[in-house]
Amino acid sequence: MALNNQNELVLKATAVLESLASGDPGAITNYIHPDQYIQHNQALPDGRAAMLGAFDHLQEIGTKVSIKRTLADGDYVVLHSEYDFFGPKIGIDIFRFENGLIVEHWDNLQASVDKTPSGHTMIDGPATIKDIDKTDANKVYVKSYVENILFGKNPDLLASYFAGDHYIQHSPHIADGLSGVVAAMQGLKEKNIEFQYTHLHQVIGQGDFVLTVSEGLFDGQHTSFYDLFRVEDGKIAEHWDVIEATLPAEKRKNQNSRF
Repeated sequence: MALNNQNELVLKATAVLESLASGDPGAITNYIHPDQYIQHNQALPDGRAAMLGAFDHLQEIGTKVSIKRTLADGDYVVLHSEYDFFGPKIGIDIFRFENGLIVEHWDNLQASVDKTPSGHTMIDGPATIKDIDKTDANKVYVKSYVENILFGKNPDLLASYFAGDHYIQHSPHIADGLSGVVAAMQGLKEKNIEFQYTHLHQVIGQGDFVLTVSEGLFDGQHTSFYDLFRVEDGKIAEHWDVIEATLPAEKRKNQNSRF
């Protein structure tokens, strides 16, 4: 897909997300398909009409959205944002387009913390996309990291994915560096907290940024894991994530898969 077309899709997705705060339904009407919109956020009813119907409530609770970074990959657009939605949260939204209209949406939301163990926030850091020519290679590389390390297929390769201990971590409970990853894994094991990735559903990337969408178990709950990586000089240099437990069946407002 040509860069200009991708930029257009990013602008449309951005307008849709920002409309949730502005209260102007124009972007929803113009950019979301009227009949074929599939909603994977199970707290919301399916279809475009449901989004339009939520506008008054979103205004009543004072919804705010501030988009920090965007990436586009084919028909997919990813937005990484700060929300004020029943309190401060970090969100990652994924939109899929067909013929210039949004036909599908996935997202994860997580309560934000002011500072991570190494003094970062959950969303600060670089936002400008680099190394467009390395997109495909970076997607393959990050996919191998997720499968070998997070899925546990070959944990002995952990150190090979990092340039020593130079690794910036934005996850709210993990410190910087390879040492921070190791310490976090050991801590979970010592506390008998179940942490397991079981299925990898999407790998979306542009340049040095790659997002993976996985499902699994965390502390006994079926969980959706969104992991955003920045690759630099062939190594993983930075990581952000948004983790959200899936709703129990009785609370779901649509029958679509979470993934």
